[in-house]
Amino acid sequence: MHNNHQQTPPASPYNSNAAATTTASKDNSKATVCIILATSFFSFLFIIALPSTSPIRPLTIIRPDPALFPNRPISLTEIPSAPTPPSIAYFISGSAGDSARILRVLLASYHPRNHYLLHLDLSASQTERDRLAITIQAIPIFKAAQNVDVVGKSDYAYPRGPSAISSTLHGASILLRLASDWNWFISLNAGDYPLATQDDILHILSYLPKDLNFVNHTNYIGWKESKKLKPIIVDTGLYLLEKEEIFYATQKRELPTAFKLFSGSSFTMLTRSFVEFCILGTDNLPRTLLMYFTNTPYSYSNYFPTVLCNSDQYKKTVINHNLLHVAFNKTFSTKPLSLKPEEFDAMIQSGAAFATHFQFDSPVLDRIDQEILKRSPGKVVPGGWCLGDPANDTCSVWGDASILRPGPGAKRLKKRIVDLLADDKYRSMQCRYE
Repeated sequence: MHNNHQQTPPASPYNSNAAATTTASKDNSKATVCIILATSFFSFLFIIALPSTSPIRPLTIIRPDPALFPNRPISLTEIPSAPTPPSIAYFISGSAGDSARILRVLLASYHPRNHYLLHLDLSASQTERDRLAITIQAIPIFKAAQNVDVVGKSDYAYPRGPSAISSTLHGASILLRLASDWNWFISLNAGDYPLATQDDILHILSYLPKDLNFVNHTNYIGWKESKKLKPIIVDTGLYLLEKEEIFYATQKRELPTAFKLFSGSSFTMLTRSFVEFCILGTDNLPRTLLMYFTNTPYSYSNYFPTVLCNSDQYKKTVINHNLLHVAFNKTFSTKPLSLKPEEFDAMIQSGAAFATHFQFDSPVLDRIDQEILKRSPGKVVPGGWCLGDPANDTCSVWGDASILRPGPGAKRLKKRIVDLLADDKYRSMQCRYE
């Protein structure tokens, strides 16, 4: 701000006209910003409400192939008193050229009890999208289980804009319609990868309350206030079919007083109940926050933590950890680094269920497949439901999907979660106002 004092010129008709012109210009500028905000918000709501079709099958509930899980007697090595395993809904997304990476993430995280929705955004060609759908249909286990779908009408998802929220909520709403029996929702991208088998993850989750949301969050804003919360943006991914960069308005806005802002990570593990609260609920809080974040940069990492921590119904269900391993610079940079081979041991011992950020065909992925997941190239991860000959394809013969055979990954994940819940420590880390 400049503090130069200038002498006020004498009043004159010319000065009055100039003042009127300046006032009108400011009013027009404010009106323009209001129009931009209103247009982008209603575009946001329209995209979330769009129906979506799948090249694989329509959005109707189809019973799995009865031949997939034949009835068989329980062996003496199985524990019938173990709790029924939960189900996870996965939304796996990527951009142009990511279909092979998405397929690899799918194979590494596959289990017949889960549900999977694959999304290639509008940067990818329709040919690539169709090819991915045809590939899914050609894999016997996916065709028989009928629990993998591909989004036919895709969205843009700019990491720096609210279109990422729109795309995720759109995917979650499709999964709500596709299946009624999943318990948690996880959104993965092409650069993520599991560090434990699904048998490991489902085994540990089967002993946890089904109302826990795993979300990194903090109320400390700091430098983010001026760069990530006060600027006003328009995300062209909400209303254009062509890929255009988001643009910033010249004005900035004050922070809200009606609710507290929380920041966190774009990776979350959300309960079905909370997803329904955000999409179908009668409470106005999720929609109010959608209105606020529609024109906020990097809003995806802020939206879910802010909704959770401002809701009396859900703020006591938050665990301040998202079970994701991320490598960061030791500087002030917030951008995750690509995971390197020398970080393998630390990554595994972290007890996380997933890790990011992996480059395409990283040798670290091959080592995870071989040593942790025991997965052969082009195959799914073998689990308790696979009854085939290990010399051949173990999962070519299918058994009961409720039978889990957890391994060392379950012990690491258990240790991580026990540490998070030990001595009610997680209560002191929940939605704190600093």
